[in-house]
Amino acid sequence: MKAYIFPGQGAQFSGMGKELYENSALAKELFEKANEILGFRITDIMFEGTAEELKETKVTQPAVFLHSVILAKTLEDFKPEMVAGHSLGEFSALVANGALSFEDGLKLVSKRALAMQKACEIKPSTMAAVLGLEDKIVEDVCASIDGVVVAANYNCPGQLVISGEFSAVEKACEAMKEAGAKRALLLPVGGAFHSPMMEPAREELAAAIEATTFSTPVCPVYQNVTANAVSDPNEIKKNLIIQLTAPVKWTQSVQQMIKDGATLFTEVGPGKVLSGLVNKIDRDAITENA
Repeated sequence: MKAYIFPGQGAQFSGMGKELYENSALAKELFEKANEILGFRITDIMFEGTAEELKETKVTQPAVFLHSVILAKTLEDFKPEMVAGHSLGEFSALVANGALSFEDGLKLVSKRALAMQKACEIKPSTMAAVLGLEDKIVEDVCASIDGVVVAANYNCPGQLVISGEFSAVEKACEAMKEAGAKRALLLPVGGAFHSPMMEPAREELAAAIEATTFSTPVCPVYQNVTANAVSDPNEIKKNLIIQLTAPVKWTQSVQQMIKDGATLFTEVGPGKVLSGLVNKIDRDAITENA
């Protein structure tokens, strides 16, 4: 079975999507529609912008989403049997499998980006990568720290990202090193994604998700929150709302997809980060980039 996987924030690069725009009439039409929906020419920033411009919150998430979704729509043999996306990538996955329309997906992603930006400004918060520790040790260390700090991204065995209040994350990094971590380093991000610090954004996004029509998808989505196959639109909505304050169970999602028959993972969108993670989760997994 073929599984399609969709990257999240951080995969963006200058020039992304330009080739698609120039070589496909459908891609050009969708990119122009996106410019109208967003109210600014995101294509100018994607194709010609600097790394700094691409890092702007209102740009990054829609840019990665657009690159992934439009690429999927232009693939001739695109017939997904299962999909998953990392964090933001879950929205791309839901458009690709027909649970969400292109327009609604883009509007939700734009709203998500702005809501997360607002939440980041309320209190200093950050994320850190922890390498070389078992999941349980990372979780236990986080639980022992005063303040808000939680395991946020289960990327692959031995690679977790923690998230929370700035001071708590700093303390946790020191404790992780003492517990034997190879590395524990702060990430250059604007806030504590997938932690309780995102509660104001979750509430704002929840209202938008509730007001959006979701359809029964053509294939299951393995959602970050549960790591299980989901096809019921109401359950998809519920998990999508929880996602902002809950951890991304990427390791568990990939393991479940393999258990359910995935034999080939195709990464759709900028970069090759997810393919690399899949290979670390299961050395026998076959990966490719669309």
